Amino acid sequence: MILAENLSKTYGTQTVLNIDNLEIPKGQSFGLVGNNGAGKTTLFSLLLDLIEPTSGKITNQGVEVRTSEAWKPFTSAFIDESFLIGYLTPEEYFYFIGELRGQSRADVDALLANFEDFFHGEILAQKKYLRDLSKGNQKKVGIVASLIGSPEVVILDEPFANLDPTTQIRLKKVIKELADQREVTVLVSSHDLIHVTEVCERIVVLQKGEVVRDIKTTPETLRELEDFFENQLA
Repeated sequence: MILAENLSKTYGTQTVLNIDNLEIPKGQSFGLVGNNGAGKTTLFSLLLDLIEPTSGKITNQGVEVRTSEAWKPFTSAFIDESFLIGYLTPEEYFYFIGELRGQSRADVDALLANFEDFFHGEILAQKKYLRDLSKGNQKKVGIVASLIGSPEVVILDEPFANLDPTTQIRLKKVIKELADQREVTVLVSSHDLIHVTEVCERIVVLQKGEVVRDIKTTPETLRELEDFFENQLA
């Protein structure tokens, strides 16, 4: 289980995140939505110990992320291209991540073989560095790399952005298959309400850093979310 308690992040006089209590059970497919500046990336950054909370804490399967690194072996993420190493080829990067996660090259190759359709012939054996790939192809590399080593927690920030429609459909299938395992906790943030309602069983809406909706996904959830954001225009 992931647990945020009395969690806040403040820059100067501006509080960008303020969550009293948020629990994400093990094995849940969890969606996070909100307008720009709502605090989505801030929450994920705190969960990954990329920034320090102003107050409170996050625990990941009983491990406080700020005070221990014991959560790292079972947690992976792709937030943006800063997670990549631009001077490596995709193959070199995949093998590097595999080594960090105790995977052999054969293990990594076996995983990559499952993503031939997802890569669409644009990633492997192209003799290109990661820095020279398109934003969409960089995202494909980061997403697949986050799955190396069978992590128990996978965090994806705006995974559908910059992807063509075909790849978005394939990515939704990947996320659904992860969620169906029930042992993998998948956290997805997205501006695309359709995609997030299709792949997540629970959706939390952030507004100005606070939780304003916590919804168990049903056939009516998309309309409920659309109504909520339409009302923000009023």
